[in-house]
Amino acid sequence: MKPGNDGNVSEFILLGFSEGPELQPLIFGLFLSMYLVTVLGNLLIILAVSSYPHLHTPMYFFLSNLSIVDICFTSTIIPSMLVNLQRENKATSYEGCVTQMYFVSVFTGLDNLLLTVMAYDRFVAICHPLHYTVIMNPQLCGLLVLGSWIMSSLACLLQNILVLRLSFCTDLEIPNFFCELKLIVQLACSDTFVNNVVMYFSAVLVGGGPLAGILYSYSKIVSSICRIASAQGKLKAFSTCASHLSVVSLFYRSCLGVFLSPATTHSSQSSSTASAMYTVVTPMLNPFIYSLRNRDIKKALSAFLAKGTTKGHLS
Repeated sequence: MKPGNDGNVSEFILLGFSEGPELQPLIFGLFLSMYLVTVLGNLLIILAVSSYPHLHTPMYFFLSNLSIVDICFTSTIIPSMLVNLQRENKATSYEGCVTQMYFVSVFTGLDNLLLTVMAYDRFVAICHPLHYTVIMNPQLCGLLVLGSWIMSSLACLLQNILVLRLSFCTDLEIPNFFCELKLIVQLACSDTFVNNVVMYFSAVLVGGGPLAGILYSYSKIVSSICRIASAQGKLKAFSTCASHLSVVSLFYRSCLGVFLSPATTHSSQSSSTASAMYTVVTPMLNPFIYSLRNRDIKKALSAFLAKGTTKGHLS
């Protein structure tokens, strides 16, 4: 490491959950299990949606893209964390840290934007059912996903470029198990005013804007559901949104808990625990929420697993 306020930084120290070595095997086993469950669960969603024609609809197209992003999200964080847990030296290179910070920001933004796109899909399905197939055509669905990738990537690229101009002092310890933008900016010795302005502007653009879109969509959805005469019709309309609402609630509650917390409360354990909720726990639970609450997904997964078992017996 080259300490000093000259910007020549070669590595950061990731403090992680605990400095106690006796807890490292337990944390390693827990996060390895969560990672495997996340990858397997989201992969099953992707395979089920791609394998069955009756799931080739906009709602499941967006769900499969969300599963791809969740696999990438956790793969950006957990493997490197597991490697660090096995090493005595918790240092990570400057280049590696900046790269991880970029992809973590991109996938966080993509989760926000895809959840908003899914809310818009439910809005059109419930509020404009007769025009649903015309409005949510394959071209628009593809553009919405592509636009989400471009917006998130560009917003995060600007933030990363601004981080590269910062100088850092001798205290290069990050109180987390991965390189998070907010925590890295707080370690800088140079002026971070521009970084903070861009960071909060990007948070509003990629976080606040999508949240406002989700709230607006659901205000219209609730209004439309209330106008349905039969109780059975209301229940059926609401059931199509239940899974998405559960995922949105889980994701935004955990994200807001991290990003709205004051810097003074950021101890290593509290930061790591809060960050684990939206980076690890939420991507792991998403497939369970959708498969348990969605009849079509449950049928497709059952058929897919049954087909795999049959092939295994025949071979």
